Amino acid sequence: MVARTHVLTLREETVSRPPTTGTSITPPAQGRRGSSAQRLGDRVFSGLSTASGVLILVVLAAVTLFLVTESLPALTAAREDVIGGEGFLRYLGPLVFGTLLAAVLALLFAVPLSIGIALFISHYAPRRLARTLGYVVDLLAAIPSVVYGIWGALVLAPYLVPTYRWLAEHLGFIPLFAGPASSTGRTILTAGLVLSVMILPIMSAINREVFLQTPKLHEEASLALGATRWEMIRMTVLPYARSGIVSGAMLGLGRALGETIAVLLVLSASSAVTANLIGQSNPSTIPANIAAQFPEASGLDVNVLIATGLVLFAITFAVNFAARAVLARRADFDGAAG
Repeated sequence: MVARTHVLTLREETVSRPPTTGTSITPPAQGRRGSSAQRLGDRVFSGLSTASGVLILVVLAAVTLFLVTESLPALTAAREDVIGGEGFLRYLGPLVFGTLLAAVLALLFAVPLSIGIALFISHYAPRRLARTLGYVVDLLAAIPSVVYGIWGALVLAPYLVPTYRWLAEHLGFIPLFAGPASSTGRTILTAGLVLSVMILPIMSAINREVFLQTPKLHEEASLALGATRWEMIRMTVLPYARSGIVSGAMLGLGRALGETIAVLLVLSASSAVTANLIGQSNPSTIPANIAAQFPEASGLDVNVLIATGLVLFAITFAVNFAARAVLARRADFDGAAG
């Protein structure tokens, strides 16, 4: 009886034990089809992504080649044949100076204001108010530049005339505010203010998103150690978001460098190189000068304008390259650097 029971137990174990030699478990056909479809989708997505990256490089190379090719006649032309009759460099100098001056003025106004707006929305305002303000700030980016230009020329410029006169009377000893003040208000300072309003939405949006990415544990730990809200922001939020602030500033600077219509409508430009921000004579910018001169230009004058566009292209590339270098230096210890 014991032997029979032992034999039955061995049979049950033999039947229940899965085969171990010479056999393999084949996946269902549906699983194989899903895996193949997934691999195909990955290959298609990878190919499209690679093609998009290559297309960007091709377009950039084509634009560079066009600018260089069309600029060669202006760069090799005689001095008397260039607009103004003093050579290309003398023609280019005031334009580069005005472009950089207007962009720097825009950054000086927009950077601290964008940081303040982003901090208020992300850390101070109630949730409903913060959401509403965020939508309003984002909508400012949808306003066309020509609207900003009309507002700056018809509203802001006349409104600033008394302020410019006061600056000329009381701070005229400073070269930036030397008189006589402009009677129309259409100065390089007004153009910088308009540009600062134009680049404010994108900078505020970037700073807001970076501030919201600060780890909550860092903020709570700072507050738990007795820091005030401002001390917490100064010690945790701003250091963490420094690279994002730089990125937003560089994007705003890129738009300020290339803005055309708004500056053309606001600025009463001349060929002067002056540091006076409120005077009658104001340096023009490269984009505004191209927009103003291109409709009536012909022959070599067109090549000269394209050559100034090439210089603007190089300036913008240099600014972005410098920004990437700054971000790369902080990538090892800045949390928001990615």
